[in-house]
Amino acid sequence: MSKTVNSLNLILVTGRTILQGTKVEEKLTKHYEEYAAIVRMHPRDLAKLGLKSGDHVKVIGPGGEVIVKAQRGADVPEGIAFIPLGPWAECVVEPKTDSTGMPGFKGIPVKVVKTGEPITSLSKIYGYNGYPILNLGVSLDIEAKGEIKRYTDVVCPFCGSLCDSLIVNVYGNRIVKVVNACPLGMSKIMGIYENRVLEPRIRVNGELVKVALEEAIDRAAEILVNAKYPVLYGWASTSVETIRLGLELAEIVGGVFDHTATFCHGPTALGFHEIGMPKSTLGQIKNRADVIVYWGSNVTEAHPMHPSRYSFTSIGRFRKGRKDRKLIVIDVRKTGAARNADMFIQAEPGKDFELLVALRLLVQGKELEAPVIAGVPREKVVELAEILMSAKFGVMFVGVGLTMSGAKEKNFEELFRLLHDLNTISKWVVIPMRGHFNVTGADLVTIWITGYPYAVDFSRRYPRYQPGITSTADIFLREEADALLNIASDPLAHFPKKVAEKMLKVPIITIDPKWSLTAAFSEVVIPSAFVGIECPGTAYRMDDVPIRLKKIVEPPPGVLCDEEIVRMLLEKVKEKLGVKK
Repeated sequence: MSKTVNSLNLILVTGRTILQGTKVEEKLTKHYEEYAAIVRMHPRDLAKLGLKSGDHVKVIGPGGEVIVKAQRGADVPEGIAFIPLGPWAECVVEPKTDSTGMPGFKGIPVKVVKTGEPITSLSKIYGYNGYPILNLGVSLDIEAKGEIKRYTDVVCPFCGSLCDSLIVNVYGNRIVKVVNACPLGMSKIMGIYENRVLEPRIRVNGELVKVALEEAIDRAAEILVNAKYPVLYGWASTSVETIRLGLELAEIVGGVFDHTATFCHGPTALGFHEIGMPKSTLGQIKNRADVIVYWGSNVTEAHPMHPSRYSFTSIGRFRKGRKDRKLIVIDVRKTGAARNADMFIQAEPGKDFELLVALRLLVQGKELEAPVIAGVPREKVVELAEILMSAKFGVMFVGVGLTMSGAKEKNFEELFRLLHDLNTISKWVVIPMRGHFNVTGADLVTIWITGYPYAVDFSRRYPRYQPGITSTADIFLREEADALLNIASDPLAHFPKKVAEKMLKVPIITIDPKWSLTAAFSEVVIPSAFVGIECPGTAYRMDDVPIRLKKIVEPPPGVLCDEEIVRMLLEKVKEKLGVKK
């Protein structure tokens, strides 16, 4: 038996898991810790440290250190550590954005050390400024009685797939059954009764006290009006109508309007600016695509219904399911989709750019000299290029495995160049795999109104766009912001800890249906209704197709939709600034 060591230098990769996703709105629960405060390692790496599943380890990275539970990960290659996205991962990731707005979430050098210390608690991670983390969320006890209604063609408001085939049974005003939803959509729709914020609150002498909605709106407006450089962040899990009002609010207060694309597919937009992006609808792909590539996208855990609705197992007009298609998966670890792929390419972390360059050379008719490219044997790269060139209609579904690794936007510049080369001999399109259900809508509305997709600065009373300067992480790292309006997101839980520490120094306004880590440290908390469940709205699917979301049940008494709340806040700000309505 080989000798054990005290520490190992590994490469950290973060990402979604389906269990972490089902509890993403329940971060103050023990279940979330069980699913997110873990590190998966290859069995041989566990053996080197003398560990077994369940032992505790300290992970030390550029952002700091954290203690989590080690798990055996058969899908994780030797030399790699995987931590699900969430507060524990954010303790160690790279906060710097390399002038892109995107912190480093993948390909991060870390040291893993065996320890007997307890798992790092949320209170230890976030216990700043004397604010305790209190779970003020309320479970709604809505009796199922009265008329039974059955809603069909319901749109799921979880991810960018916006699956519109759900069937929801409502008994009185309570959802009792959901059909055709994945575990992520099911958890969101059936979980609307847990951890709710029901009354507006403002912080008085360190405590969050209940107030009338008008008082909370007035306090929020006062914070924004008095701020010299506020950041208005979130927006990807609300409606297009709300986003439009949010942009007007950002312009009036001279702040920065930014949304969650800044640290998911922001680099995709940067690559698009330089090269251009050949796209199509998901319907075209379902009906025509014969070669489907998932690159850096763990589709089975992040978008579980995507394959059956839109890609390799869907039945289209000209493609009759899996037998009519070739599936290729390119990733740093063997994900669920990779186990069902016709070809799996396991690339080294941070080496996607090298693989893209090699594929371009082959498509252009040139030869490769290196025997191994990005950890992949030359023969396999050649085989991959031949499959791509032989496609009648091919699609690249690209995930944050490309956006979050070292080259970031350069990965996408090279990817789009590859697709342009392929389009001289075949038909190829690309679709970014969008996480939040309306992050595409946040991009598009911001483009319509300002000409830019995200990180738009109105401080000079006209829109400016400089990712890496006007993006949320960079603004807070430089300690330039003096207020944060957070809507439909939880930035303290998802930004690197060093960014979150800076956020905690400014007054925060949170508008959200549920209690969250960010709400716990806010100066103002305003409850809202769930878009697509308790109020209607418009969202854009990941392929830029607008979808109308339905209202299924009534929200709790006194709880308004995001659109109504932001309109009230906008009117109050105008009143305080003396702006004519």
